[in-house]
Amino acid sequence: MSTKATTVPSARERLLAAAGELFYDEGVHTVGIDRVIERAGVAKASLYNTFGSKDELVRAYLEKRHEETSARISRYLERYTSPRDRLLGVFEAQGELFAEPQFRGCAFVSASAESPGEAVSRAADDYRGWVRGLLTGLAREAGAPDPEALGRQLHMIYDGASLSARMDRDPSSAAAARAAAEVLLDAALAA
Repeated sequence: MSTKATTVPSARERLLAAAGELFYDEGVHTVGIDRVIERAGVAKASLYNTFGSKDELVRAYLEKRHEETSARISRYLERYTSPRDRLLGVFEAQGELFAEPQFRGCAFVSASAESPGEAVSRAADDYRGWVRGLLTGLAREAGAPDPEALGRQLHMIYDGASLSARMDRDPSSAAAARAAAEVLLDAALAA
């Protein structure tokens, strides 16, 4: 008879999971470290030994969100072979996120608004640079004559879709964003 060994998540993993739930649902500013520690089931020393401060925990939480978002979008884009479809697929991937019952908007926007600081700004800048780079790269692959300009425009649509989905509680904003992105892309390619 074989027994499966259960892997117990590390203190770091438990702290990040707890921070991810609490910070995203309630906000990075309003959630104190004691609540994160309690939810994670670790000692206070574990948080400080692992992250050093709440700011560094917030940074790690945002970096994890970035990794999860980029992995989700990348997996979604594997469905497509044409650069045009891949570019528009970014907005379809957003739609999957918006339809999730726990969707609360962009974690980076929320954290930046609640707790501006170097760690949050750096994580948000990295994430936004990744989104802009992805859209610009896909615009370049699709043959846009000015992929940087189109990437910037598409990034604004991407951001607006997230805000609309959150504020209007309307997951269909991703479909509207995709339609707007398609119009911009087609106009850029026709130029």
